Amino acid sequence: MSTSTFEEVTKSKPEKSLTAPLRKKAGRNFRGKITVRHRGGGAQRKLRIIDFKRDKVGIPGLVHSVEYDPNRSARIALIHYVDGEKRYMLAPIGVTVGSTIMSGTGAEIRPGNAMPMRSMPTGTIIHNIELKVGKGGQMVRSAGVSAQLMAKEGDYVLVRLPSGEMRRVGGECMATIGQLGNEDHSNIKLGKAGRNRLLGKRPTVRGSAMNPRDHPHGGGEGKAPIGMPGPKTPWGKPALGYRTRHNKSTDKWIVKRRS
Repeated sequence: MSTSTFEEVTKSKPEKSLTAPLRKKAGRNFRGKITVRHRGGGAQRKLRIIDFKRDKVGIPGLVHSVEYDPNRSARIALIHYVDGEKRYMLAPIGVTVGSTIMSGTGAEIRPGNAMPMRSMPTGTIIHNIELKVGKGGQMVRSAGVSAQLMAKEGDYVLVRLPSGEMRRVGGECMATIGQLGNEDHSNIKLGKAGRNRLLGKRPTVRGSAMNPRDHPHGGGEGKAPIGMPGPKTPWGKPALGYRTRHNKSTDKWIVKRRS
């Protein structure tokens, strides 16, 4: 078993004005039907309201604290802006208590600052990347990850994502400079089933331990092989090496696949 050191965290309780209740859904949709299996239970959490849009253009802010967020792998930073407003942002490496951050085209090229990607020099390391102008960052938000701005092509920029995929994104879309912190998150070993239950993950039963009516791998006396071409999902679809992505509307933006 291993755990984080939390040495970068400087405050234990969140900013009350930036929290909201978080109701558990246990994998159920609006009809109450389970659409994602193996979810449920887990420790109680409060939602931290994160500023993914970074739209405080031209207003400097001071990093007041770096905090733990139970809803994401990355750390978050509490920003006190000079106009009195407080906001949370994702905390990249190099942003500590006392750092100054800024948004907009006039900001410096340093970790934590945000600006449209057309205003950044080629080769900049970035995260929290928008796909639609003004919608807020949707890509590259996990602990320790970063993307790289590879080129500028007219109204678009070419970005290399952490998976290796090369993708065109609008040049007016915002991104934040730097690599996200807590980069050792991927090395954590949970060590026991109870820690998974605290995360809201319920047990997963092997298909081979089920009856034939419950899973394609089920049935047979003793330990039985799969007995069919390739492993299957509980609903009979191929489980390995089978492409499930069907999104023709965004295929044109992908220059190079991650594979």
